[in-house]
Amino acid sequence: MRDSTHPMTVRNDPRTATLPQQYADLEIENNAQRLPLVLCLDTSHSMLGGPIASLNEALSEWTRELHDDVSLSYSVEVAVLTFGDAGVSAWQGPNLLSPDTRVSPFVPAHRFEPPLLRAAGVTLMAEALELAMQIVAARKTELRQLGLQYYRPQICLVTDGLPTDRTGHPTEAWRRVVPVITAEQRDKRFRLYAIGVGGITDRGEEVLRAFAPAFNARLQGFPFRELLQMMSASANAEQKGAGDEVFEKIFSQFKTQRPAWES
Repeated sequence: MRDSTHPMTVRNDPRTATLPQQYADLEIENNAQRLPLVLCLDTSHSMLGGPIASLNEALSEWTRELHDDVSLSYSVEVAVLTFGDAGVSAWQGPNLLSPDTRVSPFVPAHRFEPPLLRAAGVTLMAEALELAMQIVAARKTELRQLGLQYYRPQICLVTDGLPTDRTGHPTEAWRRVVPVITAEQRDKRFRLYAIGVGGITDRGEEVLRAFAPAFNARLQGFPFRELLQMMSASANAEQKGAGDEVFEKIFSQFKTQRPAWES
């Protein structure tokens, strides 16, 4: 459980590995331009049962595909944030990080293993996005200090509900982060995708539009496999220096749940 008033601290000493020891060799051996990717996932009580099982299955399948994708596996770095169980949590691969950790949650894609997620608790969506922005900014600082270049980071928010406070009551406090997110995206500091799944309401869709005017979607059911494939397609486009129209096309195809980028 994470308290948003006590954000995770991250090492930024370039002489010290910013990833766990088992990943530290990559800072020396892999000079590929990095692409930080944050999966910001709703694991609140409404995801209990089939939805969370579907998400876990999709994460496992996507991980295998990511390992096999030569163009992505040595450049993409994956971090997972979850919001549920009364708080916001950061994961380093399959391991839940403590709130006071000094380790970056980003894991090289070819060594990434997904966490096993469970559904419980409330929907601290705004707090999750604030942490996502924080870890992205921290990782970019680390990469610069290490002399490594990076592509524009991507954050993917996935939810089936409305933002709540810590007691589980609907809240309008999410509005406080909209100006920050808007400014950050305008300055091209990251690209945010906001995806509504399951039975998300019209009100929920309104929240997603506020967070990501250009890249929001309301989908039937829980098409997590297609969602993760879309993120891979977007990452490939980022590597190729694609213009906004390419990302818009990829996203449009995803919204209709037609993986046309594979053709």
